[in-house]
Amino acid sequence: MSLSALVLAGARPGAPDPVAEAAGVAHKALAEIDGKPMLQRVVEAIRAAGIARCAVAGNHPEVEALARRLECEWVPARAGPSASVAAGFELLGAPLLVTTADHALLQSDWITDFVADTPVGTDVAILLAHRAAIERAVPGSRRTYLRFADGEWSGCNLFLLATEGARDGIATWSMVEADRKRPWRIAARLGPATLWAYWRGRLTLADTVQRLGDRLGFRAAAVAARDGLAAVDVDRPKDLDDARRIAAARRAITCTSSGSGST
Repeated sequence: MSLSALVLAGARPGAPDPVAEAAGVAHKALAEIDGKPMLQRVVEAIRAAGIARCAVAGNHPEVEALARRLECEWVPARAGPSASVAAGFELLGAPLLVTTADHALLQSDWITDFVADTPVGTDVAILLAHRAAIERAVPGSRRTYLRFADGEWSGCNLFLLATEGARDGIATWSMVEADRKRPWRIAARLGPATLWAYWRGRLTLADTVQRLGDRLGFRAAAVAARDGLAAVDVDRPKDLDDARRIAAARRAITCTSSGSGST
């Protein structure tokens, strides 16, 4: 079965989004970076990675209109990301790549590398970037890090639901999401031995993810991002400014390279 993709583009009802307000748009997925709405940039990266079937999960009419113009299927957002992922999984099946509409700098090679680096036999894979890689790519960037024996890691908003066995992983999504800033609580669900190993600084990120999957009935893997920039999403107005600056610089480099090769 070929790989499909789901883009999460929901929003909390009634809660103003600072990014949308800063960009002067109705929903942050519509905020433009280098002349394109973030959602469009994400969908184009997905298609450039060779993924033809793409769905968007959202709850705003303007986002739905854009998704349909981009020839994406539409999934009405449920109450929370995990429920939206479950709905998308029912529609698209496995294997399914999941990302977010605010992953504005997403590159097709991050997707293909992530899929290639996921161990064979994995049900659920999560892409994370090491702090050192992120700081090399975006000096001064503020991110939420999880501390493990092999360093500090930040999520990249890229998930691979590789098999039908990922259904058990979706069922635990909300738990991990709720505790993503408190990794000791995730470890505590694995029993006292794992919690003790975490507090002693002996538990690596890969160990934690694998043990979590084993305990909950699915095969899970943490995959290290090759590019620290993959951890950058747009949660705040400053992130939007950073993404615009990085995208413009990348375009300038591309244009210069193209020009230097012309005759």
